Amino acid sequence: MTVYIDPPTWPGRGRMWSHLISDESLAELHAFAARLGTPRRAFERDHYDLPAERYADAVAAGAVEADSRELVRRLHAAGLRRRKRRRGAA
Repeated sequence: MTVYIDPPTWPGRGRMWSHLISDESLAELHAFAARLGTPRRAFERDHYDLPAERYADAVAAGAVEADSRELVRRLHAAGLRRRKRRRGAA
């Protein structure tokens, strides 16, 4: 049961973002995000988007630093990976 975070290298809305994931369950992820004070609206399918200025807070709270590929690998291994729907997909 571990929560992971990748470096804030994802641009969007004038900021840089990290992804916060769990290798165990979405319940664990939601509980960790709540302890950080992260709003539920930051959750997207299988991860939370966390702004760069919150990265150190997440690591201090116990999130393990890993690269983006490792996060995706762990999501797949846990059966938690949820891809975006393609446009026009039913």
